[in-house]
Amino acid sequence: MMAAIRSRQLSQDVSLIEKNPLPGKKLLLTGKGRCNLTNDCDLEDFLSRFSANGAFLRDAFNKFFVKELMDFFTRRGLQLKVERQGRVFPVCDRSSGILDILRKEMEKNKVKTYYKTGLKDIVKENSRVKAVLLSDGKIIHTDKVILATGGLSYAFTGSTGEGIKLAQRLGHNIIACRPGLVPLEVKHECVRELEGLTLKNIRLKFFTPGKDIISEVGELMFTHNGISGPLVLTLSSRIVDWLAAKKEVFVEIDLKPALSPEQLEQRLLRDLKANPRKGLKHILKESLPLRLIDVFIRLGELDPEKKGNQITQGERFKIGRLLKALSFEIKGTLPLEEAMVTRGGISLKDIDPRTMESRIIKGLYFCGEMIDLDADTGGFNLQAAFSTGYLAGESAAQT
Repeated sequence: MMAAIRSRQLSQDVSLIEKNPLPGKKLLLTGKGRCNLTNDCDLEDFLSRFSANGAFLRDAFNKFFVKELMDFFTRRGLQLKVERQGRVFPVCDRSSGILDILRKEMEKNKVKTYYKTGLKDIVKENSRVKAVLLSDGKIIHTDKVILATGGLSYAFTGSTGEGIKLAQRLGHNIIACRPGLVPLEVKHECVRELEGLTLKNIRLKFFTPGKDIISEVGELMFTHNGISGPLVLTLSSRIVDWLAAKKEVFVEIDLKPALSPEQLEQRLLRDLKANPRKGLKHILKESLPLRLIDVFIRLGELDPEKKGNQITQGERFKIGRLLKALSFEIKGTLPLEEAMVTRGGISLKDIDPRTMESRIIKGLYFCGEMIDLDADTGGFNLQAAFSTGYLAGESAAQT
């Protein structure tokens, strides 16, 4: 939509081909339905939030970045707000507010739309775009095509990867697609008892032989078979790579990151002395959410009824260790179709970053999630989609 709007602003005839009944189905899901459209941080910090290839986006961001994107919507009547960690949302807290602006702008600029219509093929001659073949058999003759078909995540929205496969048939190199920003599965069956429980102000440490990653302090949420939440999603790409290398991967949850082991020992001593005749299960209510206590006790092989004045030094050490490093083995991730973003896609070596044009097929442009770029949560991926779409639309219109 952004690519189509920018090309029309430069007085080019534009047709938007959309296989869904309406555009923007995936956009409505973003930010849990609120649309975290960008992040209000500086350029260098922004680029650092991409997993590997962020520098590729410098040209696109220099052309159309956070200020320009926010101005695009505010000038058209949509109020925006900046929340914690620089995340930008519409004041209405509805993704539909963003989508409505884009649809109205396409109508205003008279973008011709083909809904419920798929792209079957791109016709080329002498390595130049000549036409597109649609799913209904119609042929549109053109010398410019922008592919913005998304990756493979949330396939039910229409992101099934056909654009990536088409680019591969046309001779482009494809970096293997894999999940990004994805919940993790753990081997321990006990997590089923914790489904829906959110732990706040905790820190994670993921490790595999010879490597480890330590998170910031934040939130974790237990799912029916594993863990999710901002901390997990942000680090999940690294975990996906470790798992792909057939390595054992573990996570340790520091439930008390603000306390050193020594401070935690003193707090435990205080709680035990204050409750000499109460059972351990009751005493742990001072330190843990109620739903976590039974699982915590089982993992530590502790006696839930043992009185505070009976707890040994060794048992205190074990409790302190568990509070600082509650450990689970990671066995996998949810499938790519259920990930928030797709990692991999069209190789950046095959795309000119100054224009988003293919280096292989003249007149073919790429933008959005189908190219080999992915970032943390927080609005970074959507800004990249808007920026590369804007640049592709402008480049296709001007060359």
